[in-house]
Amino acid sequence: MAVENVSVVFKLYCLSVMTLVAATYTVALRYTRTISSGDLYFSTTAVCIAEVIKLILSLGMLAKETSSIVRFKNMIVEQIIYSPKELLKLSVPSLVYAVQNNMAFVALSNLDAAVYQVTYQLKIPCTALCTVLMLNRSLSRLQWFSVFMLCGGVTLVQWKPAEATKVQIEQNPFIGFMAIAVAVLCSGFAGVYFEKVLKSSDTSLWVRNIQMYLSGIVVTLIGVFINDGEKVMEKGFFYGYTPWVCLVVFLASVGGLYTSIVVKYTDNIMKGFSAAAAIVLSTVASVLLFGLQITITFASGALLVCLSIYLYGLPKQDTSKLTRPDKATDSELKQKLINV
Repeated sequence: MAVENVSVVFKLYCLSVMTLVAATYTVALRYTRTISSGDLYFSTTAVCIAEVIKLILSLGMLAKETSSIVRFKNMIVEQIIYSPKELLKLSVPSLVYAVQNNMAFVALSNLDAAVYQVTYQLKIPCTALCTVLMLNRSLSRLQWFSVFMLCGGVTLVQWKPAEATKVQIEQNPFIGFMAIAVAVLCSGFAGVYFEKVLKSSDTSLWVRNIQMYLSGIVVTLIGVFINDGEKVMEKGFFYGYTPWVCLVVFLASVGGLYTSIVVKYTDNIMKGFSAAAAIVLSTVASVLLFGLQITITFASGALLVCLSIYLYGLPKQDTSKLTRPDKATDSELKQKLINV
């Protein structure tokens, strides 16, 4: 997808909002699972509500795109109600994304926000591998190098995870890391699968989102009643909800939709800078809110991850248009002789 020409101010706005959403979501979710007072809410219900909000926002964006009530109605009827095969096709990423979103709650219940933010960048090599296998694309040597550098940085971060002194609940870093591992595998596969579905037809992005979120609501509702069914029936669907929990749900809803806008108007370098900035913000917030103790291994690993994200986003060099220096020199000499 080509990046549209927009002002630098608008690009910086997109970058700033994306960074704040990513960092705030991680820190707020960690806060609601570890420090926030009151009864602990059911994470499965939060994931389900986020899918409902995404569906509503996508319907609004489709209505804006069609600019006509009649066209909007016809598109809903033809491409959603009368297209059960397409709904079934989009149920695959819906299921995978549901698992990913639930794993985020498990991970942030056992790992600090900064450690999570750094480790979650493993989604880049996972997405790269899925892209090579499913879309038959190739990666440059620099991109492969950055992938291995990123894995090395995450290894340093996880070698001796930084501890948060203000978090008193029992945590299991191994469970947290395994949850992130599942989440990044889901993120890589679902993202590439959804891209492949998008490029297989001219169907609107918002129609595809609606199809996916309809399936997502069904999948997450099943997850609610499988994991927390009895407790939800006893205490209620919104048990334990606070303004902080509502903020987490809101950020989870707008985060994915806003990413598509950022991809449209910015480039990979700006996205990489945003991810690195989110790591820095999450680290600062973790030190202030959770008493995170920064170690040398964490700082070194985080630095390697930020650098690898930047290198991976650099555009590939087109060598087909490069000319040999000696040929260029011969041409210049001939031109000079002609001029003489």
